Amino acid sequence: MSESKGVLQGFKEFLMRGNVIELAVAVVVGAAFTNIVNAVVKGVINPIIGALGSQNLDNYKACLSASCEVNKKTGEYTSGIYLLWGSVLSAALTFLITAAVVYFLMILPLNKWKERLAARKPVEDVPVDPTEVELLIEIRDALLAQRAGSPSVPSSHAGIIGTQKSQQ
Repeated sequence: MSESKGVLQGFKEFLMRGNVIELAVAVVVGAAFTNIVNAVVKGVINPIIGALGSQNLDNYKACLSASCEVNKKTGEYTSGIYLLWGSVLSAALTFLITAAVVYFLMILPLNKWKERLAARKPVEDVPVDPTEVELLIEIRDALLAQRAGSPSVPSSHAGIIGTQKSQQ
């Protein structure tokens, strides 16, 4: 019984995690947004392309065989091999519009917001790493102390490069 409680508790925690809820919201919003993008492609992009030819991008195709025939009553392909590049172009435009809108209306503002939050955070007191000069001074002082046989104690001239014990 305790194992099933543990599994159910783990499942509940998994569902209540922010990532799962955000993912569910993203799927629902994405599905609704797809309808908007499809309407923009059909209502705006296709007519612009239609100024050059047909408004329906599905009408743009190429015949790969010697002869291609279409049944005029049903619109079905009766013979030949067609390459339907208009449908691919329409899908590519839909993808690009969706990606652009998601980036410019969702990702970019979210990144700016996160940058602002990070800028507002107080700077933590992180110990600053010693500079090369400071490290060299410590090494020099340790070598001088070792040569003199005394414990490593920084000299009174610490910070002045090239000082020797005789100058003290």
